[in-house]
Amino acid sequence: MSLPPRPSLSAVPSVTSATVAALRRQIERLEGGAQARAPLPFGIAGLDDHLPGGGLARGALHEAVEAGPAAEFAGSATLFTAGIATRLEGPVLWCLTRRDLFAPGLAAAGLVPGRIIYAEAGRDREVLPLVEEGLRERGLAAVVGEVTRLSLIASRRLQLAAEASGVTALLLRRWWTVAEKDLAALPSAAVTRWRIAPAATEPAPAPAPGLGRVQWQVDLVRCRGGAPRSWILEAYDATGRLALPASLARRPDQTPIRRAAAQ
Repeated sequence: MSLPPRPSLSAVPSVTSATVAALRRQIERLEGGAQARAPLPFGIAGLDDHLPGGGLARGALHEAVEAGPAAEFAGSATLFTAGIATRLEGPVLWCLTRRDLFAPGLAAAGLVPGRIIYAEAGRDREVLPLVEEGLRERGLAAVVGEVTRLSLIASRRLQLAAEASGVTALLLRRWWTVAEKDLAALPSAAVTRWRIAPAATEPAPAPAPGLGRVQWQVDLVRCRGGAPRSWILEAYDATGRLALPASLARRPDQTPIRRAAAQ
């Protein structure tokens, strides 16, 4: 029994170089944008080494939530967010509903008033559209939004908008009642979620003893491609830089937090 003749090469549809080039461009648009952006390091080896890529992903959505006493006022989380924005080049759009930001405090974290553009909304639900619109402006360094409620769908929209423009989205989760506090723990599409709380401050060394630099407990409760972990760090200086407390600088890497905290 004879085998059927093989089809000639001319009978097989050819893939032109133009088609291959078009496919490559599509792949670059889908994957290359995020890969081409260098991460934003914190400048602390133990923290940066734990984050995928060696720092905070730019052009992505990140969340910060307060965990200390009087957490509804979000003082530590606000400064933590401001310090991230400080180290990004360009103006920062800050979307909020309450006029309770303390400009000198932001400046102490390096975010000077001349870099901030404020957008005030009447209600919480009006903040997210402002954030999404701001993320389309490629000239911005970051867009900060103070929100209580954030659905999974809304967070995905913000993540996609940040990826498309390269502008970093920073959401500060705030609440004013116990019921609203529970909303901050719901899942979202944020690449990282941070929980910030004041920690005991070490006394300043001689010859001028007194209160030293403010310290925070910084919990990374969710990280895409990474594991939860906790650090005790000194708060930002005027350049937006964190630091290890002197008593901890020579210790081994600080302990991971329980995965239950990421829920």
